Amino acid sequence: MVGFSDARFRPGTIVIRNSERQLYLVLGGNRAIRYPVAVGKSRKSWTGQARITAKYIRPDWAPSPEVRRDFPHLPALIRGGAPNNPMGVAAMTLSNGNYAIHGTNRPGSIGRAVSYGCIRMANHDITDLFQRVGVSTPVVALP
Repeated sequence: MVGFSDARFRPGTIVIRNSERQLYLVLGGNRAIRYPVAVGKSRKSWTGQARITAKYIRPDWAPSPEVRRDFPHLPALIRGGAPNNPMGVAAMTLSNGNYAIHGTNRPGSIGRAVSYGCIRMANHDITDLFQRVGVSTPVVALP
């Protein structure tokens, strides 16, 4: 729990501050829950507005064409729960394209700019956030 006083964001909004590599769930009363995250690497991070479109427990993962180009050895699909599945224990897809807020199988990446645009969270943090928000929750990503 941290202080958070930005009148642009209503309670229930998820705010991602890419430069801080932090995600905030705005609670109101000048408070938020802060989670450390991994963000998109140089020229891959996104800013703007989206909404959560769906929520998944132990989701399957299919690499995007861009990821497949960079890592052609990857299988076309990695089943949810597999130790090599980069989505971790849960994922929430976003309305802004091929992005999600999700767990990770690489906890050492948290706090870094390493993804292709998705927001990675420690598995215990995505589990907590997953229970606190629903489909249609607004998400705002700032530089």
